Amino acid sequence: MEKIYKIDLVLVIVSLVVLIVLVGYARPMVIAPLDGYESSGNVLFSIENAGDLLIDDNMEFTTPDRYAVEDGMEINLMPGTYYWKAVGTLSGDVRTLTINSEVNLELRRDGEDYSVVNAGNVRLNVDVYNGTDLVDKVKVDVGEGADGGDKYIGGMDDE
Repeated sequence: MEKIYKIDLVLVIVSLVVLIVLVGYARPMVIAPLDGYESSGNVLFSIENAGDLLIDDNMEFTTPDRYAVEDGMEINLMPGTYYWKAVGTLSGDVRTLTINSEVNLELRRDGEDYSVVNAGNVRLNVDVYNGTDLVDKVKVDVGEGADGGDKYIGGMDDE
């Protein structure tokens, strides 16, 4: 009778150890980014033991963007605060990251003329001047340019 109890005890302990190891391997391991990460550009994700990455602007993940996890995955997000989690056999912890707005005008010379290109990550309102005269007011999307003047003043578009 006592032998049966010892065998049962050994089986229970071994089962618990196996269960703990399996749960540890089934849970996604997030290497980067850290919880609360802030950036003004692309975000590099490094995740192991996960098939998908869910990113949403609300903690309930009602309308998440789903990405297949890859090595060295880099994602470009618009400015804002996001909630994200890695999903494998089990779901990982919910983490946050913030993409800050970056306003950046880059001046480019084309022969005798100049133009500006929106090198930031938000749409800009740009006032174009020729001397002291206001020539144009334009909205410039990321990567696009404005030209036709010799002085440019820009700021973030609030719309």
